[in-house]
Amino acid sequence: MFDIGFGELILVAVVALLVVGPERLPETIRTAHGWLNRLRRGFNDIKREVQQELHNDAVMQDLRKTGQQLKAQADQLGTSADSVASSLAKPAMNLSPPVETPAQPLPPADKSAE
Repeated sequence: MFDIGFGELILVAVVALLVVGPERLPETIRTAHGWLNRLRRGFNDIKREVQQELHNDAVMQDLRKTGQQLKAQADQLGTSADSVASSLAKPAMNLSPPVETPAQPLPPADKSAE
């Protein structure tokens, strides 16, 4: 977090001992530790909220993309259904073989004309 070495920690401890005094130093350390923990907790809460919002944005983008894909597929299905319906509405060509009607006998030929 902070780039503090061992020598710098000793210097801070000596200055704190001189300024605060040996009687109140443990209480001061506990108080500073409590503030530091609250500060860390606050930063962690903010970090978690930001990550949650970023995750929510990613989820929303995925949902939008999926919604657009579903809409495109529904449009394709609609056009396919329209084309099938229009082809069924056209008069169908008679593709069945013709039905043979029984042949009618020819009238007898007139032999007198020969």
